[in-house]
Amino acid sequence: MADFMTHFSIIKDPRIERCKKHKLLDILFLTVSSVLSGARGWEDIEDFGHAKQEWLQRFIELPYGIPSHDTIARVMARLEPNVLQQCFFQWMSDVMEAIEGDTIAIDGKTLRRSFDKASRKNALHMVSAWSCVGGVALGQVKTDEKSNEITAIPRLLDLLEVKKCIITIDAIGCQKNIASTIIQKKADYVLGVKKNQPALHDDCVQYFENHLLQQNGPPSAKTGMFETIDNAHGRIEIRRCRQSTELAWLPSAKEWQGAQSVLRVECERHSNTGVSREVRYFISSLPLAPERALSAVRQHWFVENQHHWVLDVTFGEDASRIRRGDAAENMAVLRRLALNICKRYVDVGSKKKLSNPKKLKMAGWDDAFRQRLIFTTGL
Repeated sequence: MADFMTHFSIIKDPRIERCKKHKLLDILFLTVSSVLSGARGWEDIEDFGHAKQEWLQRFIELPYGIPSHDTIARVMARLEPNVLQQCFFQWMSDVMEAIEGDTIAIDGKTLRRSFDKASRKNALHMVSAWSCVGGVALGQVKTDEKSNEITAIPRLLDLLEVKKCIITIDAIGCQKNIASTIIQKKADYVLGVKKNQPALHDDCVQYFENHLLQQNGPPSAKTGMFETIDNAHGRIEIRRCRQSTELAWLPSAKEWQGAQSVLRVECERHSNTGVSREVRYFISSLPLAPERALSAVRQHWFVENQHHWVLDVTFGEDASRIRRGDAAENMAVLRRLALNICKRYVDVGSKKKLSNPKKLKMAGWDDAFRQRLIFTTGL
């Protein structure tokens, strides 16, 4: 319990003294343990506590037994989210060092059921940073609306150690100030370019479609191309990345701090229903290395299928109707904490790889497995 106390003891109890029946750290440990065992709401947490009270009392005192679901809900609604976020960042910095060359994908996710019409409260929107190599969430910040990702991304970057990493962001993050922040953090960027930057997008289209693709002969010293062919899920996917470090044609190149290249990524899918093509453009601080650039572009989608999708399907985040006070944000942090624990845990005694849903099931059933899951990952 020493590590748990170290990480969570900085959280200030929001309750007045005469109302403190159950210890704050007891409630937090109960909540983390139950979320790791598949609990999705306040009543689930209370039920887990009653079912596993003997196991819980190995680590926490619970002098008045298991708190009611109403008590748990009130405490989680009043906790200061920024302090809980600080605990998350501290834990991640302790258990995982920045990996040089890692691709860190930054993207936003809306908790769709967290809105409240009665109090005119919008659905919670979280911007997360996902380590594509480590396979864990490095941190997240809240925004009121999706459009505010532009202001949230620099705040998130300020909290992270991203030196020598590649930061990938979709088109909403294609902003000059975000590019400058990434360069100041001594990292590289690959930013999607769409029509929210109309001049840059049109310049990229004109350059690639009317100039570079019309050239005959081998690529010049400032251009390169890399192609991959995959055959899976009943379809063939061909991806071509054309990269150019020739930026003399781009009038605003000097305004994008650190910009060294532009990319054109074409994805061609062949299936029983026909052939489809998609073309995307990017601006990047990477030098000429189309294979590396294409890898970063593809890894960006890890934040969707390894992070957002798992939170919705395994942890039921999109369906959660938790919304009172700051409870939605605090539970979102604890779900990401639980996801990281699952991702980092490898059961050396198992003959087969355990999926995240199976880890949650086994944590709910097996006290010994739950104990290994929590305490062998640094928490």
